[in-house]
Amino acid sequence: MRRSTFLTSAVACGLMGLGFAALANDRQPIKLLVGFPPGGSTDTVARVLADKLATVLQQPIIVDNKPGAGGRLAAQMLKAAAPDGLTYMVAPNATPVFQTLLYPPAVLKYDMLKDFAPVGMVVSYPLALAVSNHINAKDAKEYVAWVKANPKEATFGSAGAGGHTHFTGLQLGKIVGQPLQVVPYRGNGPLATDLLGGQVPAGILTAGDIVQHQRSGKVRVVGQFGAKRSPVMPDVPTLIEQGYKLDAGDAWTGMWAPAKTPKAEIDRMQNGLRYVLGLPEVRDLFVNKATLNPDFRSAEEMDKLQRKELQFWGPIIKDSGFQPDS
Repeated sequence: MRRSTFLTSAVACGLMGLGFAALANDRQPIKLLVGFPPGGSTDTVARVLADKLATVLQQPIIVDNKPGAGGRLAAQMLKAAAPDGLTYMVAPNATPVFQTLLYPPAVLKYDMLKDFAPVGMVVSYPLALAVSNHINAKDAKEYVAWVKANPKEATFGSAGAGGHTHFTGLQLGKIVGQPLQVVPYRGNGPLATDLLGGQVPAGILTAGDIVQHQRSGKVRVVGQFGAKRSPVMPDVPTLIEQGYKLDAGDAWTGMWAPAKTPKAEIDRMQNGLRYVLGLPEVRDLFVNKATLNPDFRSAEEMDKLQRKELQFWGPIIKDSGFQPDS
């Protein structure tokens, strides 16, 4: 107990030296809104951050799951929250980018660029092209040759309709000259099950949901879609390396506050994120257990990335003719 108390005091003093004020534990708790159920990758990220930030900021932090409508319910709650530094949202880029592009303002009931203030990006994770062992393809070129030889079976599974993996697959089909038809699933778990069983020849999904099956030899991950290899899949070449000019980018998770939140509060949280994501134990947990890459970027950097992705995916989604369910 004495050692624990000493270490806590030492950490607090060290953090004060880094610009964190020591605050009383009786401050109101900070709430992290998560628009998805407990147990998923976004929830995992939020809970790791909440645990570590509570020590760093010397303030209670709770995770508040508000699943539904692809994360839109949590975003609507964030807009309605007071801009007092006590409410934030942790969300994947699907929320600020794809939800924004797919739904009109009347459905969204918020504007990501006007109603929210970016705080910082926290993790990134690659999208993987995985193929079933039931087809003979050891790399992306062999997979492309297979779909061209079997156009009626040129399908790929996605965790759902209207997301990052869905439109990445459509773009891949355009680039290789063979249209690919999406088979939407209710999450990456059912998709991985069908990949293993050969019910679907290929799938595009987040690395963390398939890499363990690759390591066991049950499926083949033949490429990843980022500009460069991710640290969580260093042995898998990108599609660009294999001759296909498709940089669909990594998926990522960030944090937002309500618009008009005082800059001092946002800076305090941003500094906390930067510190926590630099901790060796946090990096080890994310990379080796959650297959996520700790990837802190400032509020300004995240805002630029969000706007860049909106510009990149907007025309692609429009050209696809895809219309989501209300």
